[in-house]
Amino acid sequence: MCGRFALTATPDRAAAFLGLPELEDFPPRYNIAPTQPVLMAIAGVPRAPGSNLPDRQPMLVRWGLIPAWVKDTRAFPLLFNARSEGAAQKASFRAAMRHRRALVPASGFYEWRQSGGKRGQPYWVRPKHGGLVAFAGLIETYAEPGGSEMDTGAILTVNANADIAHIHDRMPVVIDPQDFARWLDCRTREPRDVADLLRPAQLDFFEAVPVSDLVNKVANTGPEIQERWPEFKKARRRKPGADDSQMSLFQQ
Repeated sequence: MCGRFALTATPDRAAAFLGLPELEDFPPRYNIAPTQPVLMAIAGVPRAPGSNLPDRQPMLVRWGLIPAWVKDTRAFPLLFNARSEGAAQKASFRAAMRHRRALVPASGFYEWRQSGGKRGQPYWVRPKHGGLVAFAGLIETYAEPGGSEMDTGAILTVNANADIAHIHDRMPVVIDPQDFARWLDCRTREPRDVADLLRPAQLDFFEAVPVSDLVNKVANTGPEIQERWPEFKKARRRKPGADDSQMSLFQQ
């Protein structure tokens, strides 16, 4: 699964990686959690022949997909992940798989090695050679009873490869840059046409770095949560409420 991730690149780097126009400024985010706003990219309006303008557009969505048919969100589970196997057939994700596939830029993600049924050692899982990755995402626009609309999203997961399986049996689906256009093309490509992209990352693509339990608390949002453990034992813990800047992204 993928229940926490980070995006610490600058807006310019994220925009260049995704092939987006200029992004509004945003701070480094070291501990992104479900229900918080996340940046995603979708296919935009087709450009005229010969245009050099990007044909993708950014979206800020709530991490936790709500299908359009849900009547009572309080009784509906938080769908921050979607199992790629069968997502095209499952009622919760079928429409998004067909019409609103997305890219989720990330610097890496966090995973916990389970121990006796309890959450154990946390790991910061990052590209071994640095840089950004793009997770396969889905977006659904939910119309609230009052009439307002909210864009919501989920990250697709797949069976973990051998680099990650000793920590957890699932990992996010990573879309390679050469496949961005094909994954985002919902106009001419149906889910079956991109099913081959829903696979584990190549071996040796990621490295898993053990980190302290600071990451367990959503309120801890500083770079110290990514420092290697046990070398890092005296990290300065941020006070609860330190993640207000993340939620304020919805208020801009």
